[in-house]
Amino acid sequence: MAHADEQEIIDLEQEFWRTILEKDTEASVAMLPERSIVVGAQGAAVLTPDDYRRMAEQAERSWKLKSFRLDDVSVVFPREDVAVIAYTVTEEMDVDGQPLTLKAADATTWIRENSGWQACLHTESVLGDPFGRDRKVA
Repeated sequence: MAHADEQEIIDLEQEFWRTILEKDTEASVAMLPERSIVVGAQGAAVLTPDDYRRMAEQAERSWKLKSFRLDDVSVVFPREDVAVIAYTVTEEMDVDGQPLTLKAADATTWIRENSGWQACLHTESVLGDPFGRDRKVA
């Protein structure tokens, strides 16, 4: 695929992050299909738009994204209507009222439908030792 197509996917990913930063839940929902999947430290879940709205509402009570930066971005197109973007992200946030810098490896699969690109799968893996040895034991 051409560089312009890669840039379109990078721009979409940046825009999705911006909707989170600005707490524009409806703009986020507009970028999702009727069913999408999210995978992270809390597990895997299939989300409908209403599920996403509830998740965003719950998040507002415990954390706030203050800024984000995407680095080491890669985009591949397995088919002309499917794009996968992967990158490292640095998130500056407040969690339970305390500042936190989170570094993670993220990936999103975008599917092009008649109405445009939609994010159907997003994963986030907190960076660190793959066996968790760098995490505090409670």
